[in-house]
Amino acid sequence: MDLINVGCTLDYQINAPTNFLFQIAVAENEHQAIETESISTNPELTLETCQPSASGNRMYRLSVQPGFITVHYRATVKLNQMQRDTRQLNETRYENLPADILTFLYPSRYCESDKLARFAWDEFQHVEPGHTRVQSIVDWVNDYLSYEPGTTGPSTTACDVLITRTGVCRDYAHLCITLCRALGIPARYVAGYAKDLQPPDFHGFFEAYLGNAWFLFDATKLAPVSGLVRIGSGRDAADVSFATIVGAALSTQMNVWAFAAQTQQPPDDSDNNSQAISTAS
Repeated sequence: MDLINVGCTLDYQINAPTNFLFQIAVAENEHQAIETESISTNPELTLETCQPSASGNRMYRLSVQPGFITVHYRATVKLNQMQRDTRQLNETRYENLPADILTFLYPSRYCESDKLARFAWDEFQHVEPGHTRVQSIVDWVNDYLSYEPGTTGPSTTACDVLITRTGVCRDYAHLCITLCRALGIPARYVAGYAKDLQPPDFHGFFEAYLGNAWFLFDATKLAPVSGLVRIGSGRDAADVSFATIVGAALSTQMNVWAFAAQTQQPPDDSDNNSQAISTAS
């Protein structure tokens, strides 16, 4: 199992009373185990822990008055990579899908699978079903799109990306999810930390439901899938935004990291007078 250090430091200028909902903590699920973890703020404020569903996603809610604030998160995570023969990863017939998986077949805000159904079938209906077909979608999206930061925004959908042929990690994931759903393959968006991603940042990838389990894919191919640490999953990126802000706040700096625990130590936040509020081992 790989041991990976992940974390982030987020700086904000607060211009009016503001509420934050942070989704930066590593998810608790069968794919990974949290060895150590801490989250803190400077100045020290009370963070409310929220876990709204059984998905393993964890959030922190915070109320802030005008001024400046820094949020620190760090964790050491042991990955539990599921090894399966890809030839055994078949698609599940609709009538056999578990009830909690069905929602990941439907269109969502950024993944209009109903609009791209005909396109998806014309392009991929002759590809062998199962893992081969999902990998074919990943390869096609990687070849079709150009990775260009700044070319898309918070309202860009999979249909928009198909037309413009440019985007960033979330756009690559949204288009893959849309094409999978259009073919009857449940798919969901995953936000996380990515080891060896350059430049370091939060990363968007996706999971497809094959062989009665969720399997990771990254259409950008910018980081090894074996080094992806999950923060949370949802229908699309709207469900797993790293920061939801209600009020008036300006992001002034963001640092994100993910690297093998044996190679280096996380940044030192010891001089920030912040207090860790959550620790797991």
